[in-house]
Amino acid sequence: MNLIDSHAHLDDRRFDQDREQVIERAQQDGITQIINIGCDLASSKRSVALAAKYPCIYATAGIHPHDAKNVPPDYLEQLKKLLQQPKTVAVGEIGLDYYYDHSPRPVQKEVFIQQLNLAQEMQLPVVIHLRDAYGDFLEIMRQRERLAPVNGVMHCYSGSLVVAEECLAMGFYISLAGPVTFKNAGKLKEVARAIPLDKILVETDCPYLTPVPHRGKRNEPAYVKHVAGQIAALKGITLAAISLAVEQNTKKLFAI
Repeated sequence: MNLIDSHAHLDDRRFDQDREQVIERAQQDGITQIINIGCDLASSKRSVALAAKYPCIYATAGIHPHDAKNVPPDYLEQLKKLLQQPKTVAVGEIGLDYYYDHSPRPVQKEVFIQQLNLAQEMQLPVVIHLRDAYGDFLEIMRQRERLAPVNGVMHCYSGSLVVAEECLAMGFYISLAGPVTFKNAGKLKEVARAIPLDKILVETDCPYLTPVPHRGKRNEPAYVKHVAGQIAALKGITLAAISLAVEQNTKKLFAI
């Protein structure tokens, strides 16, 4: 089994005491690559540094909607420098989050659109964070589809099958995380069954969203196999089949 964790936060301080061992465990469990995700300028820089240190890690750089209100005037120039590094493979995570509203919604939309433009300029995919903002997201992306479309992945997807199908039609991949293993995730299990095999990615979003059977503990890349195993069971296919598809999809999207 070879799997790729398409969304991790190994730069998080919760890994400061055993980061090396966490990465080793992942590799021993067949996790061949890990995409470490930037959420602001500081974490994006840390992600790039991790990618430079570990052959199995790739980085992204971007501003999470929570942090949109805090960007400095030159944030796009700083992101561009990080995106030019050899193992930085996407702009993200970017998007809209109206559940927490840590940044004003107009500011979230402005920073999101600016980063979509940057991704278009750099010819890189995007990693989308989206929560309770499907209407505005789809409106923005429909306008872009006519002008300057981008491709990417819907990170830790939690929406409906109808929205997933529109995202797929726009060329996005759908990434599933630990919640697909939860007992009460009926809607998400429906999405997992319906997504075409050539459009699925898996992730941990570690240290968050730990899958069953490790729920309640800190998440780590090795646990992505439980996400893949649940999807395989829902689709009635082997773990080897889903692992191969995920590996091919992730490498294609991020050009690794």
